[in-house]
Amino acid sequence: MIHKDRIRNFIGVPPANGRYVLYWMQQAQRTRCNHALAFAAGKAGNMRLPLVVGFVLIPDFPDAQFRHYRFMLQGLEEVRQSLAGLNISFVMKTGDMVSGVLEIADRASWVVTDAGYLRIQRQWRQQVADRLLCPFTVIETDVVVPVAAASDKQETAARTLRPRIMKKLNGFLDFADEPQQAQDSQWPLEPAPAIDPDKLCRKANFQKASTDKVLPYTGGQNHARDRLCLFIEKKLENYPKLARDPTAGCQSDLSPYLHFGQISPVDIVLQVSRADVSQEAKDAFIEQLVVRRELAVNFTYYNPGYDIYESAVPVWAKKSLDEHRADKRSWLYTTEELEAAATHDPYWNAAQMEMVSTGKMHNYMRMYWGKKIIEWSSGPEQAFETMLFLNNRYELDGRDPSGFAGVAWCFGCHDRAWKQRPVFGKIRYMNAAGLERKFDIGAYVKMHDS
Repeated sequence: MIHKDRIRNFIGVPPANGRYVLYWMQQAQRTRCNHALAFAAGKAGNMRLPLVVGFVLIPDFPDAQFRHYRFMLQGLEEVRQSLAGLNISFVMKTGDMVSGVLEIADRASWVVTDAGYLRIQRQWRQQVADRLLCPFTVIETDVVVPVAAASDKQETAARTLRPRIMKKLNGFLDFADEPQQAQDSQWPLEPAPAIDPDKLCRKANFQKASTDKVLPYTGGQNHARDRLCLFIEKKLENYPKLARDPTAGCQSDLSPYLHFGQISPVDIVLQVSRADVSQEAKDAFIEQLVVRRELAVNFTYYNPGYDIYESAVPVWAKKSLDEHRADKRSWLYTTEELEAAATHDPYWNAAQMEMVSTGKMHNYMRMYWGKKIIEWSSGPEQAFETMLFLNNRYELDGRDPSGFAGVAWCFGCHDRAWKQRPVFGKIRYMNAAGLERKFDIGAYVKMHDS
């Protein structure tokens, strides 16, 4: 049973010539625990029509690179295979998102899609809704608690969202079953052939960077599931103690899979909750997966300027940073120097190289990385733009609510005022001595030495 608060319906009348129900797959790129897919399958069953799953590949998604497309397409090939095993047609178009969806939906009786929280994703859905000639339903399946059910405004910090979201958590742990195998073999649309990620990326004119050849992450719901099982079995018990240590290897490494919707946060919470580990370990991980991640979703949903310095950064923080705009900077680096990890700081360079060579940076090091960009830039606006550029270009989970909120956090979002310092004003400061005190940071440098 899909919770009613996951469902948003747009007015429409099923056309008399409709031949199928379409699930427009966009954010939730999986068949396991996909509430949108389950809803579409149920609608198709009730209407006694075949189900079609459609995906539109756009070659110009903002800031996306070869590594992002390859990871996504690896996952979509798994989706295609899974749907073929269920006798469900998977259709893929390449080109403009809205035109592509409308083309696939030309003879649809009903269109269902998943919810996305970035500005461009919400624009796509609204434009499709405005032009469709049949009913349209949007299902929230990439958060545990639907964003509006959790809060009706932008929350200022985790402490304000936490009680709201945890109070409702158990009511939204509604696992969505895969559709049953379709009996009718007559597919109304020609299914997509097998997907070759590298070939499709070349066709879209994306050039493989030298570092993209060795990324340790392979996309897909099966790989996501394997990583979750490994994390629960080998790492979860030590998560409260070791997750913040960049040398311990105690993170779940699920963020790229969550970004592309290749694994459901509901599925993760259910599996973690059943694990044979301490409650402390479960709570620590759920805090990050649900409270912190969905705080980021809240930020992008209620702040339309989440990627713009003037809108994303709190008023108090902008005022404080502005008061220190003329402070002397000991070091200044261009974006090109930062991208090449060519700074005087070996710890920062290692963090940058981890991101470039693996597609992911340890969360604690990402905080240090961001704070130093502020310290080494001529002004906060430049630092904000540089941080977003590098994060979105190299992180597999870039262009994500958590990424946008993480950048804004470096400038005081979801944080409080601290002791006044040069350059930083009252926003939180981090230094190399803190890394040396807490971790074997030399070992981290050796792990990611360029």
